[in-house]
Amino acid sequence: MQTLEQQRVLITGGSRGLGLGVVETLVARHADVTVVARDSARLAELKARLGVSIIPGDATDPKLAESAIREVRPSVLVLNAGAMPTMARLDEQTWESFSKNWNTDVKATFHWIQSALRLPLEHGSRVLISSSGAAIEGSPLSGGYAGAKRMIWLMAGYANGIANDLNLGIRFQAVLVRQIVGATELGRAAAEAYARRKGVSTEAFLAGFGKTLGPRDYGEHVVTLLTDPKYESATAFGVRGETGIQPLDA
Repeated sequence: MQTLEQQRVLITGGSRGLGLGVVETLVARHADVTVVARDSARLAELKARLGVSIIPGDATDPKLAESAIREVRPSVLVLNAGAMPTMARLDEQTWESFSKNWNTDVKATFHWIQSALRLPLEHGSRVLISSSGAAIEGSPLSGGYAGAKRMIWLMAGYANGIANDLNLGIRFQAVLVRQIVGATELGRAAAEAYARRKGVSTEAFLAGFGKTLGPRDYGEHVVTLLTDPKYESATAFGVRGETGIQPLDA
């Protein structure tokens, strides 16, 4: 798609953090945006400020996934919902804290991918799925987060195989932010935890990533992924402030 103007976009987890950056950027491109999130108050503020449509609810609910896709019929689906990981060493985690991102991020992605394939989305639709650079480098202070994000990346590939077998014309793509984003709540908590581990300030730790990447910067990269034909075919992309978008091999 060469333009996002009037394109129907449905995004989960779009009320804060990187997801909010994507929503703001899509609205600036005159896309028809619908946001799914749990926090009704944040959604109401978002609707008043940006004029987006909103659907309050839990993204891990399969009935919500199906009903939202049926209602909106998006040409672009952005799966960004996820939990804040518990920042602690492996020996300090409980199974409940360790598995939090499997029970939220992976579960939500699983149900929305299934709905996108089963309904299905229209031929030519794009599905962008938020993974993480932790899927490559690991993340020793965030429990099962890295493994969950790796699974999400793999699921994008699995979904493409099914879409190809069924001739659905839907493209699933994982997006991996390959640096900690200090401007988000999750990123700040992670940066503080790893800075303490290294014995440096949070600012010094974040500076080690080079050029910063803010939520709106990320949103601009998402727009580029959706509108530049050279990014139509790869299954996964890394995003950094220094290097921009880079296709990744699984």
